[in-house]
Amino acid sequence: MKAAFLSDVMTFELCEVPLPECPEDGVILSVRACGICGSDLRRWREGPQTTSPSLVPGHEIAGEVVAVGRSVTDFKVGDRLAVAPDVHCGKCYYCEHGLYNLCDHLRLIGITPGYDGGFAEYMVLTQEILRNGVVHRVPPELDFPQAALAEPASSVLAAHAHAGTTLGDTVLVMGAGPIGCLHIIVAKARGARVLVSEPHAGRRQRAEIFDPDGIIDPSHQDVVAWVREMTAGRGADVVICANPIAETQAQAVEAVRKRGRVVFFGGLPKERPNTVLNANLIHYGEIQVMGAFSYHPTFHQQALEAISRGIIPWKELITHVFPLESINEAFHVAASGDALKVIITFDSGVIR
Repeated sequence: MKAAFLSDVMTFELCEVPLPECPEDGVILSVRACGICGSDLRRWREGPQTTSPSLVPGHEIAGEVVAVGRSVTDFKVGDRLAVAPDVHCGKCYYCEHGLYNLCDHLRLIGITPGYDGGFAEYMVLTQEILRNGVVHRVPPELDFPQAALAEPASSVLAAHAHAGTTLGDTVLVMGAGPIGCLHIIVAKARGARVLVSEPHAGRRQRAEIFDPDGIIDPSHQDVVAWVREMTAGRGADVVICANPIAETQAQAVEAVRKRGRVVFFGGLPKERPNTVLNANLIHYGEIQVMGAFSYHPTFHQQALEAISRGIIPWKELITHVFPLESINEAFHVAASGDALKVIITFDSGVIR
């Protein structure tokens, strides 16, 4: 079978590798679609890690079961599955309290060594993944590229649930890449008015498709002053930092209202993880600053339903589809800023 490996900085190598054997307590998935995530792009720019040179990346996965182990009773050949990366231990403090995404021993498909991902024609779903991972059946009305979109949508749904975004709120989304656009969609679906800050002209143009209530170029306008003007001087109820830029986190604290919520959705680069916030604004304004990482598995099921019901408009979000053989081109397009969701497919790539 064919599998893609990150062989150098910004370079994938497509290799022929042996077909995986089906474990007695697992299944073999024929991967049919796998999305390119922002974290995939970050690792692509950094180059291969010496600790996992042979890891197959890719964690926004949808495919079809083609082999089932003898002891597996919950799945059968022909099942269409959407798979997300998280695999929790089920035993630590956080797992015992249902906070699986905060598991002390969290493993991530396509990221953690030994957990090959979806940039390959076939992959193994072990008993551990089937039991403690995030695996859901794809609704019959969805094709595989649409189902792969459920993984990034899950984290966005979870972030707004935790932030309590609701009718009457004004939400500022900082960053209008694929994740930022998902935040626009979900915030509006929850009844909020949405403002967007994005410096890239192409991304601002694409974000307009999702009908935000205002959008600006922060390189030419004062974001904080604009948000205050748009909210009668109060500031936004919720600010989502949907990018890996520390400066926007500082701006978020200034743009949010008293008792508002700031969500750090995008992680910062590992070599520069620190930011500086106005602690007095947080203290005297009783501002909540919260992180958002991954999600409970129920949000993955909700994402599949939201896509199937048209709440999340996949046709506007999935802008490019490439075969596995064109994975290098796909990553360059995904990194260009001119695309939203880029999907690798393993068949004709036709989306109905």
